[in-house]
Amino acid sequence: MTTDTRSPAEPLDLLGVGIGPFNLSLAAMADRVDGLRTAFFDRTQEFRWHPGLMIEGTTLQVPFLADLVSLVDPTSPWSFLSYLRATGRLFPFYFSEQLHIDRAEYDAYCRWVSRELRQCRFGHQVDAVAWDEDRQAFTVDYTYESAGGEEVLAGRTSTRNLVLGIGTEPSVPSVLRHLTDSPDVLALHSADYLSRRAELLAQRHVTVIGSGQSGAEVFLDLLRSRPSGAEGLQWVSRSPSFAPMEYSKLGLEQFTPDYTRFFHRLPEPTRDRLLPQQWQLYKGISADTIADIHDELYRRTIDGGWPDAVLRPATGVRGGRAHAGRIELELEHSQDGGRERLTTDAVVLATGYTERPSNALLRSLDPHVVRDAAGRPLVDADHRLVLDGPVRGSVFVQNAERHTHGVGAPDLGLAAWRSAVILNAMTGREIHRLPSRTAFTTFGTPHTPGRAGHGEPAGGTTRPAARR
Repeated sequence: MTTDTRSPAEPLDLLGVGIGPFNLSLAAMADRVDGLRTAFFDRTQEFRWHPGLMIEGTTLQVPFLADLVSLVDPTSPWSFLSYLRATGRLFPFYFSEQLHIDRAEYDAYCRWVSRELRQCRFGHQVDAVAWDEDRQAFTVDYTYESAGGEEVLAGRTSTRNLVLGIGTEPSVPSVLRHLTDSPDVLALHSADYLSRRAELLAQRHVTVIGSGQSGAEVFLDLLRSRPSGAEGLQWVSRSPSFAPMEYSKLGLEQFTPDYTRFFHRLPEPTRDRLLPQQWQLYKGISADTIADIHDELYRRTIDGGWPDAVLRPATGVRGGRAHAGRIELELEHSQDGGRERLTTDAVVLATGYTERPSNALLRSLDPHVVRDAAGRPLVDADHRLVLDGPVRGSVFVQNAERHTHGVGAPDLGLAAWRSAVILNAMTGREIHRLPSRTAFTTFGTPHTPGRAGHGEPAGGTTRPAARR
């Protein structure tokens, strides 16, 4: 390994760690700001968005306007419509009359943007971050590896501000982790579904655990691919029902900046109590997918039989073990209290994702991170970690602040707005003009200072004191 000395004499204004949709949105929004010096690093060699779940025909759960930029800057050259124009597909898209695009097309659009933006640097893994008091900037150590592995460099650069967009990682229940780690049985997270699909289809019986959108899509794909009468499928979920995602127009206003600001002002115990109650906003299944599953099951009854597919809500998995090359699951029904054992050949865990920890990356800053009663980092209204002590630079976070900003944190529809808030806060000026009102719903008690109502700032421009 050699050392890369190509560090700018002046610190960057902003360095992004990770290039997922949210930091890619920020890179695209920052691209039109004159004089702003940015770079975005990602350890992978190219943009890839949930490759294991690119099941044919699956679509985004948000309209195409929830691209990287349009809900703040629809004239941007990095919009989805600009992508269609650049690839010569604008008229075919117009005639297709699509509101929700295929997931694969969203991935292709983001990959196009990431290739066009020079500030997106793949093959760069950020290893450590420290605050340099003398330079009043963050020192960032990274490792660069070329696509073929021919060149490996240890590098260092500096930046006045950071934004962490390191994403999420698959969440595997602790009682089942030994199964996914075992080479003796076929147990995997849904994030790896497509890479193991052929193996799953070769099994006589497959169990899907989890009733969110991913679990529904995996179950439907397996169902469609197996012969009638010999489906050999079970779908298990601890949720009380296979419930639709909230998709009413007023219900969706909980994904607006208005609601995000309201949620951020609530006391910590109230926020923690609210989030689990809102599970149908982000853990439910699209009504179209539910209908497709029911239609597929119904078609398999035309000859008078019933499909060998069992749907089991309100059923928790207490544990599991490998036995003679198969998997034995311990199940418990949460309503009637019944317990039983289910033997299956393979398990797909559609058990969601959790925020990827940044502890190792920010180890040197940890003493200065202000935390809440549960030990989680405090994040201010501008999506910035609250820091005390000598650190004067800002560390912004993307999709790591659900505990402070609510269900909209991982939602693609708020990507452009959050990017604009971050840029406005970082520069101390209104780079992007944001609306003061975005919902018909009034969240909280109106006309009460500090609680609710519209007409509040759409994103701060000064750094708050490190307190809460």
